[in-house]
Amino acid sequence: MNFKEELLNAHKRILPYIHQTPVLTSHLLNDLAGAELFFKCENFQKMGAFKMRGAANAILQLSGAQKLKGVVTHSSGNFAQAVSLAAKSCGIKAYIVMPKNAPKVKKEAVIGYGGIVIESESTPVAREQKAEEVVNETGATFIHPSNDIPVIIGQGTATMELLNLHPNLNFVLAPVGGGGLIAGTALAAHYFGKNCQTIAGEPLKVNDAYRSFKSGVIESNESTNTIADGLRTQLGTNNFPIIQKYVSDIICVSEPEIIEAMKLIWERLKIVVEPSSAVAFAAVLHDKIRFKNKKIGIILSGGNVDLANLPF
Repeated sequence: MNFKEELLNAHKRILPYIHQTPVLTSHLLNDLAGAELFFKCENFQKMGAFKMRGAANAILQLSGAQKLKGVVTHSSGNFAQAVSLAAKSCGIKAYIVMPKNAPKVKKEAVIGYGGIVIESESTPVAREQKAEEVVNETGATFIHPSNDIPVIIGQGTATMELLNLHPNLNFVLAPVGGGGLIAGTALAAHYFGKNCQTIAGEPLKVNDAYRSFKSGVIESNESTNTIADGLRTQLGTNNFPIIQKYVSDIICVSEPEIIEAMKLIWERLKIVVEPSSAVAFAAVLHDKIRFKNKKIGIILSGGNVDLANLPF
């Protein structure tokens, strides 16, 4: 597959359906990090997260026959909303499998975007089985939140836009959970950057991507106890080889480091980001020596935060 061509085509394809999000800077945060930071604000994306890009790219490539039958995904959060909104924009049905214990506000958001919510038990296996049942019953096309190539390519368009504005970045950092964003980011940095390295930030408490990166085998977490709720999923068979080839390193950060980074973004950039979004910035602050005096792009992945449950 020609990833460079796919990225260019994807960006052209999804442009009418997404926001080209702004890039913010802060002298104070630059001083704090000892580097020049450029924050790509996907918290301002439609439905509040980068996932609109991948969902739109996947849905727009369906055939006419597939569009008639709709799409199905399983997600408790941002991808559920992204698929619902992207499907609505294309006039097709979206069946969203969500765990019974998913926050009510997230279910309401999906319904608000026109998604049809189907509840499952909260385990990953139960979600997958329920999604398979829906596919069999409806004939809808399944779209994986982070492991389908069109989704991965779509997510990479955020970094393409960032590098278009700031072509001389030394590093781009993004959080890693399911692996779709970091894989897309790494492809974009490789094909459109100038010797631009991609580094992932990951919560220490769910460091399966870090362990997978070191062992060469996809690993799982026994617990999902991190404030960065968007990063509790694991890598997939399509995104992992891309990560192995194009990501330079994964930096693990503690819960207090994530909270402090999130607080700094709220205070200094005056924007709302969710905890998962702060992980990449936390990684920069964690390893200041590596990034000293470098130009660094940071993907702020989303802003769908539970305001009733802030960590500060």
